[in-house]
Amino acid sequence: EMKLKDLKAKNYLFQSLDKSILKTITQKETSKQLWDSMKLKCRGNARVKRAQLNRLRRDFEVLAMKQGESITDYFSRVMTVANDMRNYGEDVDDVKIVEKILRTL
Repeated sequence: EMKLKDLKAKNYLFQSLDKSILKTITQKETSKQLWDSMKLKCRGNARVKRAQLNRLRRDFEVLAMKQGESITDYFSRVMTVANDMRNYGEDVDDVKIVEKILRTL
């Protein structure tokens, strides 16, 4: 029963992966090992993540509304950077985002 569930889980994972990634992880025996391997490959190392977060912080700080840009487009740009920062673990609260938008209109 457990072996069958594990095989089904591995099958679902294999179906959802790009072939280039699949080639590097097919030797894993269980779905748990496969999942853990995928997490490591997609996570990146700490230094790369820190560098990406620093770049996003800098991007957020220098964001300003462009000449002729609609408020909707500017809001979308700010939210994209803020959400990317959140995805890297940064605590970006809504107040900070609203203040940023109002300061740079």
